[in-house]
Amino acid sequence: MTSTNPDASCDACGSDALPACEPSARDADARVIAPTQTTTSWRIPTMDCASEESEIRRALEPIDGIRSLKFRLKERSLLIDASATALPLALDAIRRAGFVAEPIDSLPAHARAPQERADGAHNPADSERPASLGERWSGMTRYIAALMFAIAAEAVAYFAPDGMPWKIAGMTLAAIAIGLAGLSTYQKGWIALRQRRLNINVLMTVAVTGAFFIGQWPEAAMVMALYAIAELIEARAVDRARNAIASLMALAPEEAEVQQADGQFASVLSKAVALGAIVRVKPGARVPLDGEIVKGHSTINQAPVTGESIPVDKQPGDPVFAGTINETATLEVRVTAAASDSTLARIIHAVEQAQGSRAPTQRFVDRFAAIYTPAVFMLAIAVAALAPWLLGWTWTTAVYKALVLLVIACPCALVISTPVTVVSALAAAARRGILIKGGVYLEDARKLKAVALDKTGTITEGKPKLVASELLSERHSSDAAAVLARSLAAQSDHPVSKAIATGLTADTKPVEGFAAIAGRGVRGLIEGTAYWLGNHRLLVERELSTPAIEAQLKAHESQGRTVTLLASEREIVALYAVADTIKPSSREAVAEMLKLGVTPVMLTGDNQATASTVAKQAGIVDARGNLLPEDKLTAIQNLQRQYGATAMTGDGINDAPALARSDIGFAMGGAGTDTAIEAADIAVMNDDLRRIPETIRLSKRTHTILWQNITFALGIKAVFLVLTIVGQSSMWMAVFADVGASLLVVANGLRLLRR
Repeated sequence: MTSTNPDASCDACGSDALPACEPSARDADARVIAPTQTTTSWRIPTMDCASEESEIRRALEPIDGIRSLKFRLKERSLLIDASATALPLALDAIRRAGFVAEPIDSLPAHARAPQERADGAHNPADSERPASLGERWSGMTRYIAALMFAIAAEAVAYFAPDGMPWKIAGMTLAAIAIGLAGLSTYQKGWIALRQRRLNINVLMTVAVTGAFFIGQWPEAAMVMALYAIAELIEARAVDRARNAIASLMALAPEEAEVQQADGQFASVLSKAVALGAIVRVKPGARVPLDGEIVKGHSTINQAPVTGESIPVDKQPGDPVFAGTINETATLEVRVTAAASDSTLARIIHAVEQAQGSRAPTQRFVDRFAAIYTPAVFMLAIAVAALAPWLLGWTWTTAVYKALVLLVIACPCALVISTPVTVVSALAAAARRGILIKGGVYLEDARKLKAVALDKTGTITEGKPKLVASELLSERHSSDAAAVLARSLAAQSDHPVSKAIATGLTADTKPVEGFAAIAGRGVRGLIEGTAYWLGNHRLLVERELSTPAIEAQLKAHESQGRTVTLLASEREIVALYAVADTIKPSSREAVAEMLKLGVTPVMLTGDNQATASTVAKQAGIVDARGNLLPEDKLTAIQNLQRQYGATAMTGDGINDAPALARSDIGFAMGGAGTDTAIEAADIAVMNDDLRRIPETIRLSKRTHTILWQNITFALGIKAVFLVLTIVGQSSMWMAVFADVGASLLVVANGLRLLRR
């Protein structure tokens, strides 16, 4: 159980309820809800911990039209992104769950949650507002004061002589301690009791009050004070996980140096920079906005966005992303996306949406907690009522042990164990360039038995390269042939021609009468002589092919290469082989998958010979070629029958049917592409295939930690339940066990944030 507000307690099995809203509040709602307004901020005064957030989520789950929920427990606020028709239904569901939702715009300035920047980050000016006296008093200072009064009550009970004046003094000190530390708990517990619901506030209210009235007032005061202090410490720990994603936004500078009409550069707020503007990024500075380099060459550290450990060389025409670091030289960048639509902003938005969807384990824990708390509450009543008759205990002893059971009954550690673990895992993945779209995919990745891999752009670079050249004519030298080939290739936009032009370092000569021959190649006159640069079919039609050349072509094609021939009127001059080379990381990724017991399978539209060649280079045994998109869909279904849970990895466009049919779809679209973020269940932001086994390992580790936490939380309850029954537990021990267990499961979940 956690509370992110100093006064807070949290519900373990139900939300606190408040009376119906006053008409003025409803009128305020009507002012805020407009047909065109789909994103609104609401303050929920009694929402201050993860279990209350969970209650609100459950209340809103059945409502169609809600796109996302963004909870800020520190500010007790909720940002709802919903359709105009869904928003009133959402507000009504929140009220029926027992919470008041106040539109932030209608609140006094000092009561509002910090406003957001256009890019989703907090406005720093809000954090600079000095805390009021009430805010400071409601923090740790208030709880320390409560602890001092509780210690004083203990001292009076232990050292003071017997006598009514001393007893009254001790009880007064204890009551002050309970009031300072537990006033909010009492208020919320009373509201829940009136609505006939059991939650942690009810448990603590009954336990502390009961202990006070059976004469254990020093212990009651100490329990409430320690409980409140431990809650505050626990809340700070949970904030670390919740802030892990939000902290990414701070990577993007709030200001950018923008070129003005006179050519000079001036600092402008990033959120105010228009599309197409030119911004200057100096060495060592972070890129403020997504854009395209128009001037300068530099090295960019893209680790904050893609997780790449090695900086990338950039030149004019290359994209850069907000939050990345310019390392070596000044760049001028044309802005291509607003601050609120940058790659970094979209990553954070996607992860926040993922946090909004509860993982399977979290749904199980919530259902279990809803049964567990009332069950232990009934057990406590049974102990208090029946133990004197069945076990011969005194009524005071029976009631005391029942009260200890109520403290033990708090399923705080159980409730908080799953969300903090899942959030930590999602944040750790995002830092590594792995964008997981929901807790369900995070948990299910460990179940994968096969991964289908598209070839182009996934296993291979997706960019043809010149890998071999052979001189076939005795009338030309290699250098002369290279000049002719590069001169013709430079005139064409075909990917193969571009690969040849890039791969050859020779000079070029003017080409006259250049023409493209559809499906065959190009031709042109160089220094008055006609030359052709084309495929096998072109040379066969010109009757220039020979058995020796046919053998050479087959040898290259068997290696998955595309062959282009340079020819004159009389003969074939040279041969150039182009291939889509595999990524350096592909072999390692495949080997890691095999170690994890996952079978990699290549699916490609290329011919079977090319597929087999590339697969062999990558270490893949099963390669299937000549597949159309619908054939890949069928292949996924076959793999699911053959192996079980199967993932599909592709570019998110051509492989859409297979991605949709697979158990988990991995998009290898690269940073900055909308498809990579929107199309699949998991997006790999840097196209590194090693992120797939890394995701599987993270899923396994997350599953292990989830069940470690659940086992520990339930185990500690069981141990103290037995200790209480046999008379070896006290209320002090119960509260330490409860809060200690919560802190331990939070710390265990936070381990996932470490690389």
